Amino acid sequence: MSDDNARRDGAADGGSAGPHGIHGTARGSAPVPLSVLDLVTVGSGGTATQALTTSVALAKLAERRGFHRHWVAEHHSMPGVASSSPAVILAHLAAHTSRIRLGSGGVMLPNHAPLVIAEQFGTLEAMAPGRIDLGLGRAPGTDGATAAALRRTDRLREGAEDFPEHLAELVRFLDDDFPDAHRYARIHAVPGPVQGPTGRPPVWLLGSSGFSARLAGTLGLPFAFAHHFSARNTVPALDLYRDSFRPSAVLDAPYALIGVSAFAADDERAARREVLTGALSMVRLRTGRPGLVPTPEEAEAYPFSEIERDFVEGWLGDVVHGTPDEVRTGLDGLRKRTGADELMITSNVHGYAAKLRSYELIADAYGLPDAG
Repeated sequence: MSDDNARRDGAADGGSAGPHGIHGTARGSAPVPLSVLDLVTVGSGGTATQALTTSVALAKLAERRGFHRHWVAEHHSMPGVASSSPAVILAHLAAHTSRIRLGSGGVMLPNHAPLVIAEQFGTLEAMAPGRIDLGLGRAPGTDGATAAALRRTDRLREGAEDFPEHLAELVRFLDDDFPDAHRYARIHAVPGPVQGPTGRPPVWLLGSSGFSARLAGTLGLPFAFAHHFSARNTVPALDLYRDSFRPSAVLDAPYALIGVSAFAADDERAARREVLTGALSMVRLRTGRPGLVPTPEEAEAYPFSEIERDFVEGWLGDVVHGTPDEVRTGLDGLRKRTGADELMITSNVHGYAAKLRSYELIADAYGLPDAG
């Protein structure tokens, strides 16, 4: 089915459409579905408990305002991020929501045995039938030493190179369809099909370069691109995905989502003040000094070097921020430039209340209805 048909079909039942609910339904005056990527950031002076509580509040807000899906991402050994265990967080979010799709953006496949992921997401699917997405990446989501500790091996390159093989193994565990002669033929991921008729989460491939774009296209899978930290590669990667696409049992046509940093406030100065906290976090991360997300006061007082200031200005150039109308204009322009089928918004700032209000303002700018 085409994307337009998928959205029309979805409008009929008030939810998602297409195989496994991959396609979203644009609501209000949003030209494409809007979704949320939550890194569960921990701000200076805050705690992981506060960050996780905010994640629940954000998921409930996103559901109430008609955002299509809410994803969390796997990161390790980063003080400013509390999302090291996506499956655990998603189970908690599922208990506090009832309609919105929940998923990983993503789980880093080389860090885990495919059977473990199949069982974790089979469990999530059993908890929240028809609402779970399994987004997979091939990066470690951390530095090399931490990745080695996670995998109990220093052979990190092989994990990325073996990604297609491990992906195929994971899908077979999810579908419980290894050939009889396969060494895993008698192994079943549970919960899963061996226990009776059941759905299974759709698999998405995530990427910030061409590798996963080409693989997703070849396999006929939906693709999510990390525009928020690899903006120069967005259009080439999406072109490669579409050129490589082969129809599958999952999709008849390509479906591309992009993650984009966006933040709205009542005025441009307030928005700039908040997004500067995320930019300083990136400066510290890129220079080997990761920490909690700084306060606006810390960010404004920080003595940026000339090189750091150039980095910040370049980074903020890819963050859509300002008043709600300015953010909508920026997001609409980005969608037109990339042809993205869905926009997934992430707001990595210090203030928990400011983050929640930003999503409310963006929903208002697009006229998304308030189900509350």
